[in-house]
Amino acid sequence: MASFVPTSDETLEDQRLYTEARLTQVSCLDCLARVGVKKNSDHHTSVQWSREAMEHCPDLSRRRASSKDGRLAHHACPRMTASIEEAAREGRLPIGAEDGY
Repeated sequence: MASFVPTSDETLEDQRLYTEARLTQVSCLDCLARVGVKKNSDHHTSVQWSREAMEHCPDLSRRRASSKDGRLAHHACPRMTASIEEAAREGRLPIGAEDGY
């Protein structure tokens, strides 16, 4: 449960910018799961997984099934990581923060 629930318009807008601004949809070249991705630099990548994408990804599904409590460890799917890197190399994923986001 969240310990802080934003209520002011400014805080809600900051939250939206942090979690949604400039996200580019990238599909896995293997399973076609789609995630929102933002690359602020060559070394910083933010990935937003939807519930649908998490359920669609065979790597994450396999790890969830083998977990004792059904939770996922915070490790990236290697096929999705490769898909994101390819999207960046091909110029389909912009690199660089804008206005701090």
